[in-house]
Amino acid sequence: MSVEVLNESGEVPSPVPEQELSDLGRHVLDQMRVHPRAELTITLVDEAAMAALHEQWMDLPGPTDVMSFPMDELRPGRDGDEPQEGVLGDVVLCPSVARAQAVTAGHAVGDELLLLTTHGILHLLGFDHAEPDEEREMFDLQRTLLLTFLAERGRTTAAGDDLAGRS
Repeated sequence: MSVEVLNESGEVPSPVPEQELSDLGRHVLDQMRVHPRAELTITLVDEAAMAALHEQWMDLPGPTDVMSFPMDELRPGRDGDEPQEGVLGDVVLCPSVARAQAVTAGHAVGDELLLLTTHGILHLLGFDHAEPDEEREMFDLQRTLLLTFLAERGRTTAAGDDLAGRS
């Protein structure tokens, strides 16, 4: 799997090491049985860039925490089906918005960015949370993916399950 991480936020060093974001992307794509040659880009941007994207694509003012831009509309692999090859799309993160959310939630900005990355990838795979049953499915999956990633690294978050269940 090709997972490219671009830090265009101006924050050096990044609140989350680029390798950790890349590893998380690979973990989520692997667990969701996405084709091994699928491509994903994760980009960290500043508030001005995120606000411009938010207004252009969602017609909403100001920056947001995460946006997803699907390309080839790939979906998770299912039993008996061959996963599709292609470009999954882009997840765009705003570390400064994530930092404010992390402070409010009482956990590290890096953990918030891992959560937002998982959330963004699930959106690329067609998951949504507009309806209560969709929200439950997406957030349960988000929790499982993030917690298994952290467990494989021998880590937990200060907020534990609460962090993984938020969006």
